[in-house]
Amino acid sequence: MPKLRGEAFWRETLRSAHYVVAPMVDQSELAWRLLSRRHGAQLCYTPMLHAQVFLRDANYRRENLYGEACPEDRPLIVQFCANDPEVFVQAALLAQDYCDAIDLNLGCPQMIAKRVFYGAFLQEEWDLLQRMILLANEKLSVPITCKIRVFPDIDKTVKYAQMLEKAGCQLLTVHGRTKEQKGPLAGVASWEHIQAVRKAVNIPVFANGNIQCLSDVEECIRKTGVHGVMSAEGNLHNPALFEGRNPLVWEMAEEYLEIVRKYPCPLSYVRAHLFKLWHHTLQVHQHLREELAKVKTLEGIVDVNRELKLRCQEEIANQKEGEKPKEGLPFFHWICQPYIRPGPKERCRENGDSGTEKGVRGKRALEEEEDGSSELLSKNKQKKKLRNPNKSFDPSLKPKYAKCDQCGNPKGNKCVFNMCRGCCKKRAFKETADCPGHGLLFKTKYEKSLSWQHSQRGIQTPEISQRGDAEVGETAVLKEAGDS
Repeated sequence: MPKLRGEAFWRETLRSAHYVVAPMVDQSELAWRLLSRRHGAQLCYTPMLHAQVFLRDANYRRENLYGEACPEDRPLIVQFCANDPEVFVQAALLAQDYCDAIDLNLGCPQMIAKRVFYGAFLQEEWDLLQRMILLANEKLSVPITCKIRVFPDIDKTVKYAQMLEKAGCQLLTVHGRTKEQKGPLAGVASWEHIQAVRKAVNIPVFANGNIQCLSDVEECIRKTGVHGVMSAEGNLHNPALFEGRNPLVWEMAEEYLEIVRKYPCPLSYVRAHLFKLWHHTLQVHQHLREELAKVKTLEGIVDVNRELKLRCQEEIANQKEGEKPKEGLPFFHWICQPYIRPGPKERCRENGDSGTEKGVRGKRALEEEEDGSSELLSKNKQKKKLRNPNKSFDPSLKPKYAKCDQCGNPKGNKCVFNMCRGCCKKRAFKETADCPGHGLLFKTKYEKSLSWQHSQRGIQTPEISQRGDAEVGETAVLKEAGDS
């Protein structure tokens, strides 16, 4: 059967899906996808998978895609991050029998994506992207799709989308934010960019950004003309978003936990989902927030969920007539509803910062001041401080290490080559030398091996004529020394 393309692919394979659950790292696992499908989602993506790891690790493939077959979980698109055409295609070939399309992630804006060069940080590498998509389009039996972020300039965004279409992309998801718009700096997604892309390409387009409820979905489709709308955070806080309902939180939580019993996933995923579902309630019952963070078993999470439910039911029973939700929420905290991410100024106020020095403090600005007050440390450092109250994060107090002559890592204090252990091992092996400081004895072991060979033959001293015999075992000896 020929591979469907463009509109035909969206209409027949994806069943004209309008309501789409986004690929979310550690959050769009099978159990959550099934919950979302029960409540209106028509298409789901897997979490972003790392193509290189997927290719080499059978356990990773089994845990993320090759688990129990589930006919309910279709149509499904598998998303990969990659920056090498061959690796991307080889990973996709291993996944194509378990999904309806393969998506290339060109939208991840996180620092890890910058470090290893994938996601949104590939958006300037048009030649590389063309090669990746052309090769995938040629080799795969399922269509190739892409999820992108926009450039500040609409015209460049349009040309970017047209380049991807020409290379062979059969469906494009456009997140209407730039790669710099993330966390407290996320701001509002530009539907204007999305509309411009939709008008400029001949393949189906999904919109992503600013989706908190069903009316947002309908307005986005009306204003941009896209084929479907993708939701991430809106879906996490209300998995019934696409039904247009705001159910009781415990109803969604209990249903999700039942699915997890049938289709298990790591406990960290389950805990993260309950933190999102119960977000507003956990601001009220903060001691239960601590309990949820510490619990080590699924049954323990079920118990915390039950306790949250009982607390909310008590509040409902004691509710006064005409009482309104607090904290400016549209509904009472026990009802699934959007979470509005605070902007930089709001975040500063939440952290007790008056907003001096340009009025904006980023995520890493929650670092220690000169007095080392733990209240201003990042959450990670606060945890370390709890484990070790005497720990200091003052960079001036950190010991200074001499650097390896080769790579710049800390060198061994007693290394004869003034190198770190890794560089020292390579050099000592190459030169058949010893480094007592790192416990590397290539020369000593080699000499002992030669001596042993000579003694076996009853030879007291090596002669020049015997050098050829001695060299017979040289390669094996050096390898043995290197393995040590």
